[in-house]
Amino acid sequence: MKILIVNGPNLNLLGKREPEIYGNETLSDIELWLSKKSEAKNHEILWFQSNHEGEIIDKIHGAIDIFDGIIINPGAFTHYSYAIRDAISAVNIPTVEVHLSDIKSREDFRKVSVTKDVCVKQISGKGIDVYLEGVHFLNNLPTL
Repeated sequence: MKILIVNGPNLNLLGKREPEIYGNETLSDIELWLSKKSEAKNHEILWFQSNHEGEIIDKIHGAIDIFDGIIINPGAFTHYSYAIRDAISAVNIPTVEVHLSDIKSREDFRKVSVTKDVCVKQISGKGIDVYLEGVHFLNNLPTL
């Protein structure tokens, strides 16, 4: 299985940005950690991060006929990017939305996800384990 993992704005600052909320691991640390997990070892996983909405949309569009699943942490775009929502819907690739923190227990604006309804699952509040759980979920989809 080929999985695209897309990370949105400010996730390049993981490990530095509010570690009490997002943890001490950098995005590179998470990538290395996941690559060592048995659930992920038999898959081709491509990681992508951008602070720019259009680049994220282009990457999602480019996944057509290449990737079997997408894991996306849209960051702040979760709460207002109908364009990313439309891109996820348009490509028709099973997509799991993930968040390191529990967005439902944070500020009111963070509780709203405009992307979750076009995703097959939303996972939040489990730290870096959300990525592993996303891979596990995609592994167990009957259509993949």
